[in-house]
Amino acid sequence: MMRQCLSGIDIYYIFNSYNCEDISQNNYEDVWRRSLTQKLESTLNSHPTAIDIDIKCQTYNLFLTVEWANNESVRKSLHIREGTKGKWYRCDTTDFEHDISSSFEFHLNLSTKGYRSLIYSGDHDAVVPLISTQAWIRALNYSIVEDWRSWLLEDQVAGYTRTYSNQMTFATVKGSGHTPADYKPDECYAMFERWIANKPL
Repeated sequence: MMRQCLSGIDIYYIFNSYNCEDISQNNYEDVWRRSLTQKLESTLNSHPTAIDIDIKCQTYNLFLTVEWANNESVRKSLHIREGTKGKWYRCDTTDFEHDISSSFEFHLNLSTKGYRSLIYSGDHDAVVPLISTQAWIRALNYSIVEDWRSWLLEDQVAGYTRTYSNQMTFATVKGSGHTPADYKPDECYAMFERWIANKPL
């Protein structure tokens, strides 16, 4: 039932006007060839997302990264000796015997030892919605030090934040999806810069 309700919605960023999951691997490859092949040589010194593309799906961007990293011209520019490295895959887990199913115990252990933490969520993400992150935080059973307030960037609300005991800060990033820095880089940079300097958001 839930999948039916979410069909047609990009679960990584619910305000996209198209469903990225409807774009097949073949479509990615077609778009890659049409929009990037002619431009690749001139953009070797640029981040791959700097190339003009029409598709803004995160899944496409991941495909773009893999194609870029495996391109022979790019590998040559990065001085990767031929034959020393095989094809690059994002999130290649072939060297791992198992995945960690939860970071809960690790976080609890580190935070009770005095390590500060910043937990953040995009507020337009249906993959890991902020209410799920809040449930995870409630399970830690930390007391609230400072309750909800907005945090600002250039006198505009950039999200909302709450601080907890054990030096934990939770923040939302307004208008962002599953990977907030992709959608709101200025806001995420400001958030991280303030947090790393031990300043309030």
